[in-house]
Amino acid sequence: MSKTAADPTRKIAVVVPKYGLAGGAEQFAASLTERLAGSTPYEFHVFAHRWRSQSGSPVLFHRLPERRWPRFLRPWAFAKAVERALRKDHFDLVHSHDRIFCADVFSLHCTPHQAWVRDVRAKTPSLFDRVMMRVERRMVSANPSATFLPVSSLSADLFRREYPDAKGHWKIMPPGVNYARFSSPDRDTFRREICARHGIDRGAFVVLFVGMNFEHKGLDTVMEAVAKASRQRLGSKIHLLVVGKGNIGKYRTQATRLGLASSVTFAGAITSDLERYYRAADCLMLLSAFDTFGMVVLEALAADLPVIISAEVGARDVVEDEHDGFIVQDREDTNAVARALIAIASVERRSAGTKSSFAKVRQHDWSARAEEIGLIYDSLMNPTGRDG
Repeated sequence: MSKTAADPTRKIAVVVPKYGLAGGAEQFAASLTERLAGSTPYEFHVFAHRWRSQSGSPVLFHRLPERRWPRFLRPWAFAKAVERALRKDHFDLVHSHDRIFCADVFSLHCTPHQAWVRDVRAKTPSLFDRVMMRVERRMVSANPSATFLPVSSLSADLFRREYPDAKGHWKIMPPGVNYARFSSPDRDTFRREICARHGIDRGAFVVLFVGMNFEHKGLDTVMEAVAKASRQRLGSKIHLLVVGKGNIGKYRTQATRLGLASSVTFAGAITSDLERYYRAADCLMLLSAFDTFGMVVLEALAADLPVIISAEVGARDVVEDEHDGFIVQDREDTNAVARALIAIASVERRSAGTKSSFAKVRQHDWSARAEEIGLIYDSLMNPTGRDG
């Protein structure tokens, strides 16, 4: 698709609570919309509470009122605010990245909320949960001709289970990755830089963990597995580099108990030069209890890193087990995780590399993903010959 002058008769509304800020859905919406606004003839309008846009962006922004209290009404209030805002103008297509009442395209960065509460949180639904479920049920049932784009097969399967009679067009559409950003930095240069910055032995095998929720992302299991692997690899040091926010005190205590006090570094939250950490590491581990996708997996693969992930990570769709790394079926089986880590750290495996598998990551570059979404927009606004 080539960019021409924006056609004001073809306007697209993009809905997301926070645009371009921290978070998977927020980054997904911004990465796609900015690229599409620069490559398609459509005029893009973003409806959000808050946003961070790119300099010179042609995207137009509309601020939605944000209801903070009572908390349980937030999902309903957001959906109603969007409904009212969209009535003020005509839009040829509405693409939502959150649960709202009506849209033409829904990117599902989530799982069914009922399944999340029941299976992951294992709690009785709160009033907030019940309101969220009600908005979600209306989203699925009231849009029989909409296009639903779950980000992983994990998410898609759960939606099919919770809503077996759901209509509409369903297609798995994973997030993209800035391939150039994560693949281009010089590995040796940034290995020296990051190791010097954090006092890491450059000869160590560096395991990278990236996450903003240490407990949910499985840092405790990662540390247990690193300790076991370290004991089995006598004379060869493994160093765990933790990037993100969490209860550092709790995990420092665990590191000491496991004999890893000098082998774990907490780097804090990193944003501006995160790619340097990927290029400085030897593998990535993500053992989430549940992750609808897990953007860090794509980023690691783009940086030529093998990965060890749990089967509950949606990014398993893009990982070839025992080739790109390992998919561990039982995330709490620290012996299995340690074996996977030792296999990846072996000289033979490291020298063999996984270059052939990383070529497929280029297919997930944000530009390619934007082109796919653009074709969906085209088919919806020009429905002649659309596949079922």
